[in-house]
Amino acid sequence: MSYRSGVVTGAATVALLAGAAAAGYWLWNEKPGTGGKTPPPGIPATVAKVFQEQDAAGVVLTAEAEARLAIRLAPVERKSVGRVRVYGAEVTIPPGQAVVVSAPLAGVLKLAGKAAPVAGQPVKQNDVIYQLLPILDPVGRANLTTAKVDADGLVKAAEEQQKLAQIALDRAKNVLAKGAGSQRVVDEAQAQMEISSRNLEAQKLKLKELIDVVGQAEAGTTAPMPIKVPENGVLRVVSALPGQSIPAGALLFEVVDLSHVWVRVPVYVGDLADVDAGANATIGTLTARPGELTKPATPVPAPPAANPIAGTADLYYALDNRETNYRPGQRIGATLALRGPAEALVIPWMAVVYDIHGGAWVYEKVKEQSYSRRRVVVRYIQNDIAVLASGPAPGTVLVIAGAAELFGTETGFSK
Repeated sequence: MSYRSGVVTGAATVALLAGAAAAGYWLWNEKPGTGGKTPPPGIPATVAKVFQEQDAAGVVLTAEAEARLAIRLAPVERKSVGRVRVYGAEVTIPPGQAVVVSAPLAGVLKLAGKAAPVAGQPVKQNDVIYQLLPILDPVGRANLTTAKVDADGLVKAAEEQQKLAQIALDRAKNVLAKGAGSQRVVDEAQAQMEISSRNLEAQKLKLKELIDVVGQAEAGTTAPMPIKVPENGVLRVVSALPGQSIPAGALLFEVVDLSHVWVRVPVYVGDLADVDAGANATIGTLTARPGELTKPATPVPAPPAANPIAGTADLYYALDNRETNYRPGQRIGATLALRGPAEALVIPWMAVVYDIHGGAWVYEKVKEQSYSRRRVVVRYIQNDIAVLASGPAPGTVLVIAGAAELFGTETGFSK
């Protein structure tokens, strides 16, 4: 056999083998009645009825049970409601409510009571914390005279401040009486008047004590000078102890009045245009849980402040703290009113019930004595109204009295 004959024979053999393999594969996969095509795979699972949440959450009552529960109904409404937003806030001390008491003269401190004062101790106005025994050397006498002159000047300055505060208060009252002012301006002027009066009383008392000491020094006898508390509050700092010899002007203690505090609310600068800065704020916890106890806070004028790193500007509100529930530096939640109302779904707050996972639900009346549970998303609470982000359509009739009992019956927590 020649070389060419061998090549032709090998090629023919390979072609025959390939054809035989293709025919065998076709015969193996051929199914009767399919026209030579492999049928598609079957569906791995079938669902006879798609699960609907409302089908699994419903209660059917008897007429007797419905009457015993005294169920009351109300429709879902879409109406214009005020908008609010919760911000993190901080409790701060208002200016002028932290008073530093220093030694008017050089001398030796003596204990006025049975125990030494400590930080955190509540004190009242005119309580004697220390007795100061002046050191009447030539320098001490010169300091005593200088202190008397300074005290006299402070009294005159306080008198002028009180006069100005009185003028501002009278002007605010007159403007309000003519219908062109606001009660808030009058309240602020009244507060400034009270602060100036208290300052004047404190300066007069200090001057009187210095006059007594100067008179005693000129007579050759010097009694201990009482160091009194200028206002009601709490000792925040105690910087001296009995038995110490202190120079004139040395810091003795600091008193802070916490009966009224300020709330500093850092607001993102992009939200400033939306926030109604003239409206009252509602103070609560950072979680802002619906139904928790809250307190109102009024806006106050304060020096403008902002944080360029955080991109926030500060708003300030005055908060009544006579029960001392809030401490300086405490983090709280402030709910601020936004400008302009908005359309939203609203329902009575008492219609909402929560499951153990925090989901919010309401009960819809689907027919007589039959109620179905529907999921809702509560955006915020305003008084006794729940504003919804999503929920049933307007006009849907919901249970507002008896929803908790229905939920207990459905979940098995009722008798």
